[in-house]
Amino acid sequence: MPAAQFQPMVFVDLETTGSTGTVDRITEIGIVELNEDGQAREWSSLVNPQTTIPSFIQSLTGITNEMVAGAPTFAELADEVLTRLHGRLFVAHNARFDYGFLKAEFKRLGLDFKAPVLCTVKLSRKLFPQYSKHNLDALVDRHGLHMPARHRALADADVLRQFWQVLQTQMPAEALQEAVDGLTGRSSWPTHLDPALLDELPERHGVYLFYGDNDLPLYIGKANNLRQRVLSHFSADHRIAKEMSLSQQVRRVDWIETTGEMGALLKEAQLIKQWQPTHNRRLRRTNELCTWKLLPLSEAEEDGTLKPELAWARDLDWGQQDQVYGLFGSQKDALKTLREIAESAQLCLVTLGLEKVPAGRPCFGYQLHQCSGVCIGEESLADHSKRLRNVMADWRVQTWPYGGPVAVQEGQGWHVLDAWCYLGTATSEAEVKALLSQGRPTFDKDTYKILVSWLPRLNVQCV
Repeated sequence: MPAAQFQPMVFVDLETTGSTGTVDRITEIGIVELNEDGQAREWSSLVNPQTTIPSFIQSLTGITNEMVAGAPTFAELADEVLTRLHGRLFVAHNARFDYGFLKAEFKRLGLDFKAPVLCTVKLSRKLFPQYSKHNLDALVDRHGLHMPARHRALADADVLRQFWQVLQTQMPAEALQEAVDGLTGRSSWPTHLDPALLDELPERHGVYLFYGDNDLPLYIGKANNLRQRVLSHFSADHRIAKEMSLSQQVRRVDWIETTGEMGALLKEAQLIKQWQPTHNRRLRRTNELCTWKLLPLSEAEEDGTLKPELAWARDLDWGQQDQVYGLFGSQKDALKTLREIAESAQLCLVTLGLEKVPAGRPCFGYQLHQCSGVCIGEESLADHSKRLRNVMADWRVQTWPYGGPVAVQEGQGWHVLDAWCYLGTATSEAEVKALLSQGRPTFDKDTYKILVSWLPRLNVQCV
């Protein structure tokens, strides 16, 4: 198969001080560039990791602390490496390892490196599923590749080039192209979307927005890895009718990066309520919230008798409001839930105000042994009220546990919150003050649930 039919490639291998890209450092880089005309160009360099190479790593690679002492640092090589990688398909064995290390090194320099990635382990598995092993040694033995120096970067990178050349001679061009496209996400990318977005999508937390023919979002979602999550929609479009419909309608993709997962969840809930996308059914409901309050059954509050009363979100101060139970999208949902709670706990539907019967007569639930008899005096109102409070405890809406607004740190940003409401995310004290000056937004059920789950885990400071 002529190499010119494929985009320019770069085969990459790294030697490192360990296995964790955010902590360990690169000690050697090997790059083999393959142009569209099939011409290869090699480049490699030792790298001073500015840390000690562990003895077992020295034994494995043959790269010693003395060898890298006078080598350039990654910062000194960064421009050269970027030039060689730019605009090319990044090919590596266990590509997440090499790609992750390079991204971490560039990030230390304030650079956001991105490239389309092809993993030769996954490619081998896809093309040769009959074999169980797909490590580099297995590829060398299986395909008769030349390996002059194992665990040296340039030699390992060149083995990948040899493997690619073998595939070009053994595989039909269409099958090889299909496999590569499938592994890089290009085969499922909608034809009416700019393919440049594939390389621009960041591998970070955030929220993505799918647009149709106008400026109203069709769908809004959150992601821990924006690139992977967006691609997942289109990789499933032939299996799931909903994804197929979305894929056919989307004409533009935008995204907002966030400082972490909590920020992505909060921003998603905020934007869905703002834009009401047609494909977001679960979070876009905006019926006014209601809840149950337990109020005294008689004027003498000290007798402990209680009755539930429906209250609407517009009438409550969610930062200070106590003794409210449940968050419901409609009066119908609230009544249905209270009835189910009553029946499970043998509470009287008449006493709760859910049914009516003539005075002195038992309720229908009593006749079915689903009421303990408070309606006819067999249970005291105080005891019935005590059981009501106990069974409703699981539904209690938490009061805001702070004296006012707070800022919650996540990554490099601060989420500004007040009375279970999300005001926004700031990266400076001035931005925090600006968010506070805007006032508190409307209480939102989904934001409340996110904050109840996340606040105990994070650093909270009053502002």
